[in-house]
Amino acid sequence: MSGTYLARREREALCDLALEVGPDAPTLCEGWTVLDLVTHLLVRERTPWAAPGIVFPALSGLTDRAMERLARRDFDALVRQLRGRGLTPMALPPIDKLANTMEYVVHHEDIRRAQPDWVPRALDEPDLATIWSGLRTAGKGLVKQIGVPVTIRRSDVDRDAVLVDGADPVVVLGLPVEVTMFLFGRDQYRDLEITGPADAVAALRQAKLGF
Repeated sequence: MSGTYLARREREALCDLALEVGPDAPTLCEGWTVLDLVTHLLVRERTPWAAPGIVFPALSGLTDRAMERLARRDFDALVRQLRGRGLTPMALPPIDKLANTMEYVVHHEDIRRAQPDWVPRALDEPDLATIWSGLRTAGKGLVKQIGVPVTIRRSDVDRDAVLVDGADPVVVLGLPVEVTMFLFGRDQYRDLEITGPADAVAALRQAKLGF
């Protein structure tokens, strides 16, 4: 798998881990088990009539019912379906990379970090650069409603990105995956430094981030 792009490798790793920990294992997605997360991903990719409910609350009932139907199926079969490419636009590598890199990095970590004794992974620089690039784009949407300037900065190399421009920004310093998990609203992250004006830092920390 070493030659495969990151989104595909994260999908494979998520599927492997889902089978290892089982359908009833917890995740960082509030109230969701691994089974819930797998059915969510399948609805998102394979059920176009129900997927809009993921984004639009008024249609969430469609998504919930689709997930409930899937959850009645054999768990191993669901994971096999998620692992396969399927006949969807996301089977095309350019679309897969665009739509799924951050999705699968975050959800893979949602399973990993909900288990006892998790530790951060050591990823190589190309993967870290891919995650950082995705976060520079996704992060703008994640923090734009907070109303404070935000800059993210890598702690391993001299690289930063402005998510919301402005004077005296909040600076979130850490490794790419740790910054990602924070900005996507997860509370399991390590070795982050968040500095800046106290009121702006508080606004960022208290904001409802992610999805």
